[in-house]
Amino acid sequence: MLVLGWHGNSQQFEFQDDSSGISYHDGAAAILRDGVVVAALEEERLNRVKHSSYFPVRAIRFCLDQAGATLRDLDAIVTDSDEDFCDFVAARDASLDPRRPFQSGRQLLASSFEREFGVDISDKLRFCRHHLAHLYSAWYPSGFTEALALCIDGYGDGSSGLVAHCRREELNVLRHLSEANSLGNFYMQQLFYLGYQRFDEYKVMGLAPYGDPTVFEPLFESMYELEPEGRFTIVPTVDRLLALTEQGLTTEARRKGQPFTQTHQDYAAALQTALERIVDHVVTHFHKVTGARRLCMSGGVAHNCTLNGKLARSGKFDQIYVQPAAHDAGNAVGAALAVFRDAGQPIRRDVLCNLFLGTDIGTQDAIETKLYAWKPLISFERLDNAAHTAAHLLASGAVIGWAQGRSEFGPRALGNRSILADPRPSENKRIINAMVKKREDYRPFAPAVLEERLADYFEIPPGMHRVPYMIIVLPVRPESRSLLQAVTHVDGSARVQSVSSTDNPLFHALICEFARLTGVPVVLNTSFNNNAEPIVDSVDDCVATFLTSGINTLIVGDWLVRKMELAQIPGALLDLTPSLPPSRRFVQRHGPGATTWLGIESAGNQYTADQPRQTSPELFNVLTDDSALSLRQRCSKRRYDDPHLLARLAADLFSLWSARAIRLLPSDA
Repeated sequence: MLVLGWHGNSQQFEFQDDSSGISYHDGAAAILRDGVVVAALEEERLNRVKHSSYFPVRAIRFCLDQAGATLRDLDAIVTDSDEDFCDFVAARDASLDPRRPFQSGRQLLASSFEREFGVDISDKLRFCRHHLAHLYSAWYPSGFTEALALCIDGYGDGSSGLVAHCRREELNVLRHLSEANSLGNFYMQQLFYLGYQRFDEYKVMGLAPYGDPTVFEPLFESMYELEPEGRFTIVPTVDRLLALTEQGLTTEARRKGQPFTQTHQDYAAALQTALERIVDHVVTHFHKVTGARRLCMSGGVAHNCTLNGKLARSGKFDQIYVQPAAHDAGNAVGAALAVFRDAGQPIRRDVLCNLFLGTDIGTQDAIETKLYAWKPLISFERLDNAAHTAAHLLASGAVIGWAQGRSEFGPRALGNRSILADPRPSENKRIINAMVKKREDYRPFAPAVLEERLADYFEIPPGMHRVPYMIIVLPVRPESRSLLQAVTHVDGSARVQSVSSTDNPLFHALICEFARLTGVPVVLNTSFNNNAEPIVDSVDDCVATFLTSGINTLIVGDWLVRKMELAQIPGALLDLTPSLPPSRRFVQRHGPGATTWLGIESAGNQYTADQPRQTSPELFNVLTDDSALSLRQRCSKRRYDDPHLLARLAADLFSLWSARAIRLLPSDA
């Protein structure tokens, strides 16, 4: 049986203020054969739009290619929304836009596939309720025979989660959580006070240890009520805003880019504590009711690694499994599993044995061909032992980009699309932020440790022997905190990844060699991307991030890559060919008098759309030249030959490229 699961909007890139479709952020696809995941990938890795809110056509094509199949070969195509909810959305969209025909949810989704693939898939289309998809995505890969399952997020199909008791094939939903009492929305709606927005929840989790939760404890306790039998109520948003105003806090709300005060840190700490108390209230009740000694978690709130760590160390459970793609992208897997379950097909307990399910970086010959196209900007050489060389570079103080094998499914780089560094010097946190991440200094980096040495450096609860997905925070052993300064947070904790020789033999070998050189079987591991893009996927993505950051060295496959002198890079960019990412467009607006604003803006229905970027008239002219010419050829065509002008164009071009407002590729790429 071959099943395609997908999550995402039914629409492609549209430049409009309203967003339409069935579901939105973190589009993804997964394909399962006989109950095992063959491939799974988030759309953002391919279309390069963070938290992509578009129909995941690229991810679907990738999954079909990996399975050697077409849409006609599939037994079912399933999405993670209820059909009634899809009908409602289709009717709503038609009523709001006279250009849209009235149609059912099934017709709306089928039309997306027909538009992109030219195939009518109406008879193969299946539906799975959103939070059941979350449940299946956590329960079946857990490998447990019995567990309490907690699925909590912002919203989906009109609710915000569920609690279930799972025993083999018997899944008993004990409670549905209402959207009115959404913990995901509750957490997200507090972000504005800290100068953050949607998808920044993880930043608040990192800020919280700097604060004192008791300062705003009374304020947050007025925002929710804990009730008998594990029930809770979140007070309405208006009442919460009133409470903030009465406390005088609205005048201290932080604006983006401003420094954090102690007040902001205390607020973050109180918010994190409130979430932990509410979840613990729910879990404690159902733990007593079911007697379950294992816990499964999924949904966006399950990405709160601090919460997960406290549940793991609570003593209530012998084991805990958190779906590593706990957010909505993971529902592509969960929805597909629903089809197997409904058909009575067996689902193997190793359905998701690792997350290396995305695009392969390519053969060594294919990588060489890709790198050769960038040769004016880089030099490269073949390595006899990539892991050995990487470990020596790290031990000597280098920060490296590391790309190997198939990319990871989900939001974490687990050793195949990573930036790596020595975990010991505290200064490495500042260095990596200055080099590439451009993120807040308070945020911690994660350690990757040999699985067999996990307990030597981190305090793990009984029954836990591995933490392979970087989704659970553990205390660093007191005697190791001064050693692992670059990966130990201010509260002595770390978001740990254990690395086994089975899951990732090459990354394991790298850490082993680093341990031989330094005596420390740990490396700093963070995702290979800058602050404007998703994690890199292809060789071209790797080179682009390498060239627009301060990373010292890139190792992709068996190839060691170095960049030319920094001063030479801007001029050499003129030999590349520009293109516009599909989520952006050129804009020309006429203002008062003779003024004209020229620039680039993001699609209106992007969740993570950034500010429009203005360009000079000269750069606008060469970028909008509809040709396959390089930038230098376009400049020559317009007789832009003044050296000072070319230098300014190159510098502006580098800035736009660094922000991923444009794409640059070699002409023969």
